[in-house]
Amino acid sequence: MSVPESLIFDTDLITRYDRPGPRYTSYPTAPHFQREFSAADYAAQLERSNDQSRPLSLYVHIPFCEHLCFYCACTKVVTRHREWGEPYVQRLEQEMRLLRRHVDGERPVVQLHFGGGTPTFLRAADMDRLLDAIHRHFRLLPEDRGEYGVEVDPRALEPGMLARLREFGCNRLSMGVQDLDPSVQKAVHREQSLELVTAVLAEARALGYRSISLDLIYGLPRQNRASFADTLEAIIALRPDRLSLFNYAHLPERFAPQRRIVEAELPSPALKLDILRDSIARLQAAGYVYIGMDHFALPEDELTLAQQAGTLHRNFQGYSTHAEADLLALGMSAISATAKAYSQNHKDLETWNAAIDAQRLPVERGWVLSDEDRLRRHVITRLICDFRLSRDELEERFAIDFPRHFAAEWPQLLELEEDGLVTWDGSNLIVTARGRLLVRHVCMVFDAYLGQKSVRYSRVI
Repeated sequence: MSVPESLIFDTDLITRYDRPGPRYTSYPTAPHFQREFSAADYAAQLERSNDQSRPLSLYVHIPFCEHLCFYCACTKVVTRHREWGEPYVQRLEQEMRLLRRHVDGERPVVQLHFGGGTPTFLRAADMDRLLDAIHRHFRLLPEDRGEYGVEVDPRALEPGMLARLREFGCNRLSMGVQDLDPSVQKAVHREQSLELVTAVLAEARALGYRSISLDLIYGLPRQNRASFADTLEAIIALRPDRLSLFNYAHLPERFAPQRRIVEAELPSPALKLDILRDSIARLQAAGYVYIGMDHFALPEDELTLAQQAGTLHRNFQGYSTHAEADLLALGMSAISATAKAYSQNHKDLETWNAAIDAQRLPVERGWVLSDEDRLRRHVITRLICDFRLSRDELEERFAIDFPRHFAAEWPQLLELEEDGLVTWDGSNLIVTARGRLLVRHVCMVFDAYLGQKSVRYSRVI
């Protein structure tokens, strides 16, 4: 399967279709999960998942951060008390024991990700205990064959931590940069130098990390085209394997830290589009491939190769090469996904603590997918990963007639076709080079739950 490596930035089209919408890390999206879904429901789904013997993907959420970044919308606990990591790791170990009552430990862990918060907030002894617990409770792949990654804050990184994680098996590293301009950094309370970023990246490469991903954000206060172009040039010179270019969504009514941002300093919508257009052009000129949903990668990167092969997947950690794995998520707020269900842990630390201490799976809410949910999830996933749908593949997999089953959606698809976002030849629905930046909008056509709840989403661009 071949995917074009370029996209067309159509300002008029983007302006007309730049509406709020989900990011589709799941379908249905998390706001629709039900509190009636219980720990017993999750346990039953885990036990059923053993029958298929699918491999496992592990996610471990470390919520603690030493510093508050004003733009942040993550579930976190801001504290300078590094000792708080010790009881949290003890409870993570207990959560592993609870999960292993229902999960076959022989299922291989093909993917593992430490996220947050700041995973490198943990002290060396606490990290050692966490890594040892994972080794004891799960079957990790030998010889560096797993896709094991960690998010790193270069401002909170003990000497030797990267080496410790590499010895465990981590071979991927992601690091937030956001912007290198000192004025922008001060406005969002995220100050770190290019020298620090460069040093961490160099150490990771020397240790043998195979893939380095850096994150940037456009739309932050005090940004302009020239300053962000300077940031992008410095980052491209580092040649990360993957680069994410996120749109800052200013939702201060939902995320309290954002109330500290001075709204008058935010770039206008027109300026944000200019910055995005400039950045895409520069990244494509530098050889990066647009994977989709803010993500770029080098042509030889595994994400690019998976997209070309039609095997790319998307989950709560973003794009992945392991569509066949069941996701087990540990820690407060973490979301698990089996073939037929989602389960989210308690988002409040004390509530999560109490559930673990009571020897209960810390489930707050979840969702059991219907056959229709799984069909629409597949449609949305393939659009967001491949930018195309194969009618034959869909009809064979789900025993449907595609145009007849989605007759209610057909007028919207025709409108998108008239506007140049998609094409339909009777066999394939293809997102065009003009439509790829708006693929979230194409996916929204197939979302049966959109509009059923009052949810504020970020804009598509």
